[in-house]
Amino acid sequence: MSAPSQRDPFDPDSFEVVLVSPRNPLNIGASARAMANFGFTRLTVVAPYEKHWREARSAVQAEGLLQNAKYAERLADAVADCALVVGTATLTHRKPEQPVVALPDLPKPLHRAIQSGGRVALVFGPEKRGLTREDLSCCHLLAVIPTHAAQPSMNLGQAVAVCLYELAKTEPPPLKSTKTRKKPDSGSLDLLAGVIDKVMLAADYSPASMHQANRHDVRLLLRRLELTEPDARRALGFFRRVERKLAGLHNPSRSKS
Repeated sequence: MSAPSQRDPFDPDSFEVVLVSPRNPLNIGASARAMANFGFTRLTVVAPYEKHWREARSAVQAEGLLQNAKYAERLADAVADCALVVGTATLTHRKPEQPVVALPDLPKPLHRAIQSGGRVALVFGPEKRGLTREDLSCCHLLAVIPTHAAQPSMNLGQAVAVCLYELAKTEPPPLKSTKTRKKPDSGSLDLLAGVIDKVMLAADYSPASMHQANRHDVRLLLRRLELTEPDARRALGFFRRVERKLAGLHNPSRSKS
């Protein structure tokens, strides 16, 4: 089926489609084809189940896109340079921990992030279970495809196509004469979260059984705060100073060095 040609919906260098642990190479190929249909060019595949996923025959007329796709071992690495990360999920069996945006409303925050000088990522989980709670801790927002309650899950390739169609059909807002303040990328937030974690450990903030939950909650908190890039740098410097002071209390010889 052919359709009228479209202009690129987003700057190709600013938008990333990320597939997390896909099991079926055919679904990866179908996702690549959907990307090509709607003018998206950057694909990252995180820890795929099959090693030969680049050979998927379903990537009809999108073979080059599939061959040029990036590979990552972890979702955090795949989105480290993105200022806005949007996860996709169904809410049938989960309570969201981040703001939920309806699919028709998704283009607005994506365009806003790109206009402020950031990169964005749209993340899809594996076919059987979707994105895990840990995966979603990397996400600023959660986009939900409205499906029927009797069959809430979608094929991966279909889900990618539906989301990208929604983005491609939306006219981008006019460019602003002045950019909004740039947001820190996901890697910077994870760096800050790591230092905060060290401070909590040094301060004996909670029992060991709570450490993993605390790390998860801090990752989410930093994304909900919508810090600017200067805010994140200032917070990083502050917590690094606190970490050094606490380390000096536990090791006086270090504080004198």
